[in-house]
Amino acid sequence: MESLAVHWGELGAAAVLGLAAIGSAAGCGLAGMAAIGAWKKCYMQNKSAPFLLIAFVGAPLTQTIYAFILMNTKLLAVPTTPENFMVKLGAGICGGLAIGISALYQGKGAAAACDAFAETNKGFANNLIVLGVTETVALFVLVFMLIVKM
Repeated sequence: MESLAVHWGELGAAAVLGLAAIGSAAGCGLAGMAAIGAWKKCYMQNKSAPFLLIAFVGAPLTQTIYAFILMNTKLLAVPTTPENFMVKLGAGICGGLAIGISALYQGKGAAAACDAFAETNKGFANNLIVLGVTETVALFVLVFMLIVKM
């Protein structure tokens, strides 16, 4: 039974990274599709296509890094025991979902930013600030999960 508990606890480490990466991939995909559409509009209007849209497309990637940090510094660094395996599993699943959803919605915001910036060529900093606020959720999850007692 003890080894089964250890395996369940270790699943939390895989869950945090996997769920966050799913959110990052979805967010980047959404933003990437919007960037391609925005560039298409620019080309059709004989306007130069702004390369800065790449910054919006890549914004959701950082959430995977936060999950990796959480996985290595807390979920894998603390030995799994029959007493803490549920905390580790729950932290991995809940942390991964929160970080992944942050990335997903950051990607949706980035998609809107791609469309707006390509059309107006204005507001780049404002758009990045909005994406940063969305990313702050993932940072809060990382920091708060690091102080959870396991």
